[in-house]
Amino acid sequence: MSAGTVGDESEQTQVGLFGDEQMAAGGATTRTAEAGAAPRVMTPQRNQVELRPVDLDALLAPDHAARTVWAFVLTMDLAPLYARIKSVAGRGGAPAIDPAILVALWLWATIDGVGSAREVDRLCERDDAYRWICGGVGVNYHSLADFRTMHEAWLDAQLTRSIAALLDRRLITLNAVAQDGLRVRAHAKASSFRRREKLAELLAQAQAQVQALKRELTEDAGASARRKQAAVERAAREREQRLAAAVAAMDKLQRKPPPEPKKPKPSKRRGNPAKSGPDDPGAGSNASKPEPEPRVSTTDADARVMKMADGGFRPALNAQLAVDATTQLIAAVAITNSGSDMGQMSPMHLDIQQRYATTPDHWLADGGFTKLQAIDELTARGTQPVLPPPRSRNPNTDCLAPKDTDSPAQAQWRAFMRSDFAKALYIQRGATVECANAQLRRRGLHRFNVCGMAKARAVLLWHALAHNLMRMRSLGIAVVA
Repeated sequence: MSAGTVGDESEQTQVGLFGDEQMAAGGATTRTAEAGAAPRVMTPQRNQVELRPVDLDALLAPDHAARTVWAFVLTMDLAPLYARIKSVAGRGGAPAIDPAILVALWLWATIDGVGSAREVDRLCERDDAYRWICGGVGVNYHSLADFRTMHEAWLDAQLTRSIAALLDRRLITLNAVAQDGLRVRAHAKASSFRRREKLAELLAQAQAQVQALKRELTEDAGASARRKQAAVERAAREREQRLAAAVAAMDKLQRKPPPEPKKPKPSKRRGNPAKSGPDDPGAGSNASKPEPEPRVSTTDADARVMKMADGGFRPALNAQLAVDATTQLIAAVAITNSGSDMGQMSPMHLDIQQRYATTPDHWLADGGFTKLQAIDELTARGTQPVLPPPRSRNPNTDCLAPKDTDSPAQAQWRAFMRSDFAKALYIQRGATVECANAQLRRRGLHRFNVCGMAKARAVLLWHALAHNLMRMRSLGIAVVA
């Protein structure tokens, strides 16, 4: 008799959970349970042993995206990662995790919108795609977190290598490149920003705490207590390093020359504006205000308060993307802590030139990148800038009209932007780099959970590689070495 039935087996009847009659196996109506009789129910038997297939390869469909990720990883140059492994054949010690597994895990996690090492660790235990990538190899979140941020140079080289391979196969041309900035919240709160005096005070306290913990660790004879004390000391030492970085960032900010004072606006007083003097009530409001004292975050010294897309001001970093206007593939990335995009066009253009040994015909950007000096530089390098002119305060002023102060490159740019071809070309900017930005946002690039521009750039490179991989998959581009 099975675990879920009671009574005479020959009857082949079953009573519902609430005593109502149910249909028997042969279709006949069963009798209502007699008064006092136990209900016939199927109870869980969780101590039963089940035999299930252990073939991990059968867990994923043949066309699953995780298989594409693994195929892409196998085309990468993993030799620099293997060279850093200390565990070698013929020596003792535990073997290291295959770097191919860690690369595939972070690529798939980025595609899946997971940016936490702890969450990836948990998913490796219960999610079929993550289990398939691991292939029975155990991982921990410490190794995952360190691996994500410690290979920035290698990730950058892999981005260049993948795009260069497409250039060689003539699947991408980089004739038209679109650039845009993406402000991403930093791993710091607004309350963590401090002035120089407070930073110096906190740094002195952190240094004293580290020295005190070292003395306690030396004097303590208990092994377990020493391990606990070492963890506390490590946390204090990391805080000391962050504060030292904040003080160094403050020194760098204070070495910058002060901005030029703004010209005072004319007085709103009726009559001759020249008659307005220091006694004029409006003179105080027009006078230039002193620059606020700089502040630096004690959590992330590289973070700066920036105006976000929603109009609010938060600690953030400015992520720059250079995208091929034809395929929407990301060709280069950069990280800056400047809240303005105005000075970012020329460095990114030069990076593309040096990285791929090619010069784009057109460079697309929005009005935030418009800088006359950058227009001269791109034109001298052989690229036509495609971006709107700076807006004038006078609505009746034609911004595309030639000016006496224009250089030959600037005059050529204004004339080019008047053409229908330039207007049609500029429309491609929103359909390319803006789409790439949206995809990165959809995959969780709203806030960096790491500190420092170097680690943030590593995270951005993971997103760029993951985006390009899925984009190539949608375009039907085969992954090759």
